[in-house]
Order: sequence, then structure tokens, then C-alpha cells
Amino acid sequence: MRAIHHIAIICSDYDRSKHFYTQVLGFPVLAEAYRAERASWKCDLDAGNAQIELFSFPSPPPRASRPEACGLRHLAFVVEDVAAEVARLEGYGIAVEPVRIDPYTDRRFTFFADPDGLPLELYEQA
Repeated sequence: MRAIHHIAIICSDYDRSKHFYTQVLGFPVLAEAYRAERASWKCDLDAGNAQIELFSFPSPPPRASRPEACGLRHLAFVVEDVAAEVARLEGYGIAVEPVRIDPYTDRRFTFFADPDGLPLELYEQA
């Protein structure tokens, strides 16, 4: 195995999540298709060395994320300046946790959530 190709996210409100990931977080759309046989949208987003795939499905069940549930814990995005990204997200009315310092790497990081409550992390890397 050499790298992560994509991360798939099933959203409860496709238009809301597409707006969040493209307009708020700024990931460009690579491709988008409606799959009639599944009544589902699929949108591929350019996330640098990987892709984010947004899916819609009719009535997806909620997934527990808090308290810490078994499975994928969160997605972390590399940023150059955590404080600047926090200010930008808060400008959209998004709640962001206080910035912390990773005791092992001395890097700044913080968490926020997507429209469905999926935990997302900003991780500062120069």
C-alpha cells in the first residue's frame, strides 16, 4: 500500500454538505454524478494527495461519534496557520474547540464538526 486514495463520507443533506466541503473548507469538485439506481449523489473532491467522496443516500442511519465510538475517529486536514483557519471557520458560525499543542510533536491542532457531526481536525504543519 502506498497512500490513501479517498475518504468516503455519507451525508444526511447533500446540498448542505457539498456547500460545507466546497465553499467553507474550499475543496474543489473533481466530478459529480447522480446515480438514479441508488437515488444517490456522489461528488469527488480534490483534497491534495487524496480525494473526499461525498455520498447521499435516502435516510442514512446516524453514526455514533461521541462518546468515543469504535471505528474512524476523525479526519485531519493540514493547514499552515491553525489560528487563521479557526477565525475563518468561526466567521461562518462554526464552533471550533480551543487550540491545543500536541505534546509529542509540538504542533498546534483543534477540532470542529461537519454538518452531520463528523469530527474534523485542523493540524498545523509548516
